[in-house]
Amino acid sequence: MWLNLAKVEEHLSTRFVGRRIVYLTSTTSTMDVARQGAEAGAPDGTIVFAEEQTKGRGRFDRAWVSPSGKNLYLTLVIRPPLGRLRSLGIIAPLAVALAVEDSTGLRPRIKWPNDVLIDGRKLSGVLIESEISGSAVQYALVGPGINVNFDIEQSPEIAAIATSIKRELGREVSREELLAAFLNHFEALYEDAPKGDAAFQEWRSRLDTLGREVCVTFGDQLYEGTAEDVDRDGNLILVQPDGSRRIVEAGEVTLRA
Repeated sequence: MWLNLAKVEEHLSTRFVGRRIVYLTSTTSTMDVARQGAEAGAPDGTIVFAEEQTKGRGRFDRAWVSPSGKNLYLTLVIRPPLGRLRSLGIIAPLAVALAVEDSTGLRPRIKWPNDVLIDGRKLSGVLIESEISGSAVQYALVGPGINVNFDIEQSPEIAAIATSIKRELGREVSREELLAAFLNHFEALYEDAPKGDAAFQEWRSRLDTLGREVCVTFGDQLYEGTAEDVDRDGNLILVQPDGSRRIVEAGEVTLRA
């Protein structure tokens, strides 16, 4: 069943986020379409939503399984000042977690930096890309994918590591209400970010990674140690086996056996 845009608008309380929606029944990737729109001058807060992605992707160019009419696939065009760019990696997964909690009663956790989990299984991932010219951000693209009414068992390649709201609750839920809740939370967190560290503290409190022995890979680099904490920019503070601390800005985390 296709998304009911009127119902999304009914639940939307934002000032600018999601007030312009580019709705597609199928596309290669919402990130690709949003990038084209951003380059052409799409207004701040525009979202590109697709019912199906034929080449959906997550971080590190991994494929994102995107069945039609079941989940939420969207990319948000944001034009932040440079000083607020780093906060997107904190507020985007937090907005997903809060939206899921509001809509379902589930309490998601976050795997550093921005995967949203239920009982250790991946419910959502967030891909963030940006275009910077000199000291100015031309635009940022925030692309969450959220497994909503997806029968995970139909995709055996991810069934062991992923989940969906339907799998957790045993029933389908309103994608419209969940989408509106995400947009509402995202805008509120984004506009409050310069006022203090409340969003950072809430994001940090949900991190499943802290205190765990981990391996962090980024490109051909591998770091091992204890995930001690995160700093205000969202970087991971890793205590290495020799006791030294390393600041890790990005990477893929796995628990160390």
